[in-house]
Amino acid sequence: MNNAIRPVSDLRNNFADISKTVHETGKPVFLTKNGFGDMVVLSMDAFENLQFESEIYFKLKEAEKEAKLTDKRFSAKDVLSELKGALNV
Repeated sequence: MNNAIRPVSDLRNNFADISKTVHETGKPVFLTKNGFGDMVVLSMDAFENLQFESEIYFKLKEAEKEAKLTDKRFSAKDVLSELKGALNV
C-alpha cells in the first residue's frame, strides 16, 4: 500500500511501509486524523532538499527586493570575474 494520504494510525500500524514509501519515492506521506490533515512524513533527504530549496527561494526574494533599490546590474561575466579575483583563481 503506497498511498500518499493515510490515516495517522498507519504510522503505528504500518511504519515500515510508510518509511519505505517516503524513501523510495522521495515524496511525502500525508497523515490524517478524523478525516483532516494532521502530519506529513518525509525522508531526511527529501526534508533537507526542501530546506535547501526554501533557503534559495528566500535568498532570491531578498535579491529581488535589493534590486528594486538600485538600477545597477552585473553581468554573469562581471560576477565570475569578481569571484575569481576574491578567490585568487
